[in-house]
Amino acid sequence: MTADERGVLTKVPAITLGFWVIKILATTLGETGGDTVSMTMNLGYLVGTAIFASLLVVLVWAQIAARRFHPFLYWATIIASTTAGTTMADFATRSLGIGYAGGSALLLGCVVASLAAWRWVLASVSVETVRTPKAEIFYWVTITFSQTLGTALGDWTADTNGLGYVGAAVVFGAMLAALAGLYFWTKTSRVVLFWTAFILTRPLGATVGDFLDKPQSHGGLDFSRPLASAVLAAVILACILILPQRAGEHPAHMRSAA
Repeated sequence: MTADERGVLTKVPAITLGFWVIKILATTLGETGGDTVSMTMNLGYLVGTAIFASLLVVLVWAQIAARRFHPFLYWATIIASTTAGTTMADFATRSLGIGYAGGSALLLGCVVASLAAWRWVLASVSVETVRTPKAEIFYWVTITFSQTLGTALGDWTADTNGLGYVGAAVVFGAMLAALAGLYFWTKTSRVVLFWTAFILTRPLGATVGDFLDKPQSHGGLDFSRPLASAVLAAVILACILILPQRAGEHPAHMRSAA
């Protein structure tokens, strides 16, 4: 790879079907992993948040310091963000008592504010432009807010609206299918579709994770949280090794290749 080619590659993966498969698995692991620490290990939401947030900061620093795209580093950072999102959302909605609706509204405001600040400073929120430290900081802040929002939104849909975990998963799966239809058959902004899909994969993973590890009396399968987390981690590892993993391209490179 030449210096010019390195200059137009981002340090985040190309958005492919494999990306979305691993993303959904990672969000499911985020739910079971976060619940393992806060509930099974009985450390509580605040301590769980401190643990995962600290890990997230270290991994984001490593991601920004890296000179090129590293699949294992990238997905480890995503998993850290989604486990931190799980414990942060649970702390906000349950420990602080603001409820699912209040937590979802607050976190949606954080996502919108992060995207607005990103666009105001760098003129674009497209993941294809994430190749500078400043853009990477905005990227990971937005992702963490979106992961936290997704947890609160998934819990709200499953618990408050009486759909249960399976019903909520079907709802979010249908919404993602609708976004796929917009992607293939309309000219809807790809940036808008990406961030909408990125947010919606989180509550899908959250509801699937809750279905796996919550007690049967609450509509779950009551699987062991640590075991479910280990199995999901193994599947993610296999997917990273098997599915194509490459860095996304900067728009300038695509224009020059056109």
